[in-house]
Amino acid sequence: MRKVTTGLSQIAMAMAAFEVGSTTLFLQGATAKQDAWLAMLIGAACGFLLLLLYLKIFHMDSKSDLFELCKKYMGKWLGSAVGLAFVCYFTYESARNLRDIGDLATLTLLNRTPTAFVTLLAILVIADCIHLGPRAWFLLVTVLFYMITLGYIILLLIISFTGLVHLQFMLPILENGLKPVWEAALPEIISFPFGQTVLFLVFFKFVSEPKNLNKSVILTYWLIAIFLIGVNQICILVLGPDLAATTTYPLFQVTQLTTVEKIVERADPLFAMILFLGIGIKASAFYMGAAIGMRRITSISYKVWLVAIGTAIYLLTFLSPNFTEFLWIGLHLALDRIWPVFQIALPLLLFFVLWVRKKKRA
Repeated sequence: MRKVTTGLSQIAMAMAAFEVGSTTLFLQGATAKQDAWLAMLIGAACGFLLLLLYLKIFHMDSKSDLFELCKKYMGKWLGSAVGLAFVCYFTYESARNLRDIGDLATLTLLNRTPTAFVTLLAILVIADCIHLGPRAWFLLVTVLFYMITLGYIILLLIISFTGLVHLQFMLPILENGLKPVWEAALPEIISFPFGQTVLFLVFFKFVSEPKNLNKSVILTYWLIAIFLIGVNQICILVLGPDLAATTTYPLFQVTQLTTVEKIVERADPLFAMILFLGIGIKASAFYMGAAIGMRRITSISYKVWLVAIGTAIYLLTFLSPNFTEFLWIGLHLALDRIWPVFQIALPLLLFFVLWVRKKKRA
């Protein structure tokens, strides 16, 4: 793969679009009910500590990505095994986002179109977007970022003018104490979406000004965290904590209720459009991260791995036979038990190995 460089603004916009991605599709901290904003705030604070860990790992060897760090400091065999585990993680995450695109399309807009056909078209489009490598992807995401931002601004303005927002749904605060808030935040909200920034250990090395990376990334992280907390809370303020917690796609339900007389009759197509763009960016980022990983581990061409991993991603969308099982595996089993290994345990292990190796060399 050719040497790639990208600017700080491009990496920041890519990270912002990635974080938003499919997050607005689901209600975060639903078990905390009206205190979901507190659960998200706690999750964001813990996720920020992880982000600082990832940045520290990067700055310890800014010329290497995640997979190169594993092989360089853990040894060829153990490093390759850990790298392969991350490839599997990225591949499955991409498959879940691809399945989200298919299910959302068939449940909302294309109810007569088979999900398998929608996901096939989506993976072909995503593969086409990333086949030229990270540089082209960063440029594309920069353009799409402005479209997504404008779409959310319009959507939030429309919701604010409808009179559907009821601030009393935020009360009483901490009705059942702090325990439900902590249980909602840890580890689910850390795992999704904040811990997923571990993927950017693959992309940080492409930044042309690594010394200035921290400021841009940290600012972007907190701006997006505040935005996600606000959007999440809007679902509760419109639908109420109980209905929002039981609705499959709460924000989509909110947009279906949103009308501005003689101006906007339906806002849900707008939300569907920006959501498809966001999920597509997230799926492509994980897809590209997996392909880069296999390129680093095996030295086989990046484009060859695009075909192989793309096929695996498409087949993995059929792993869950029904939508209920798909949601349960993703929002409970994976978030609680599996993803913390890749987002917390393995990065901590990598940091410790780097620290010991650096200290010995010094």
